[in-house]
Amino acid sequence: MKKPERWTPSLVADQLEDAVATLRKLPPVVVQGYFNLWPKIKYTELEVLQQDQPPLKLRPRTEEITRLEETFTWMGCIEIDERKLVWKRAAKVRWKRICMELGCDRSTAWRQWVFALAKIATFLNERDGAS
Repeated sequence: MKKPERWTPSLVADQLEDAVATLRKLPPVVVQGYFNLWPKIKYTELEVLQQDQPPLKLRPRTEEITRLEETFTWMGCIEIDERKLVWKRAAKVRWKRICMELGCDRSTAWRQWVFALAKIATFLNERDGAS
C-alpha cells in the first residue's frame, strides 16, 4: 500500500489490519537455551504420506515490516485505552468482547474507535503536511 495524499480513518483502519496480518506472519518467539534430548522419530514412507502436511507459513516482506514499524509509531498520538481498542478491532476481535472489556455498549465503543482513528489520521496529515 503506497502512502496516500491524505489519511482518512478508513485508510488508517486498513493499515492497522495490514499490521496485524504482518505480525501474524512473523516467526514465533522462542526461549533460547532449551532443547530436546529425545531422539528423532524415523517414519516409514507410508507414514509420511499419510501425515497431514503443515500449512505453508509465509514470511513477511521487508516493505510489510517497514509499514508495521511505522504503524507502531502512530500509537504514540492516542491514549493507552484507545490503543487497545484500535488494535483489538484491527485483529478482528468481536465488538461484544470489546464492549465487555470496556464496560460500555457497542455504539459507545464504536464512537471511541472512530474517534481514535480520526486522531491518528489527523496526526498523520499534520505530520506529512497534507491539507
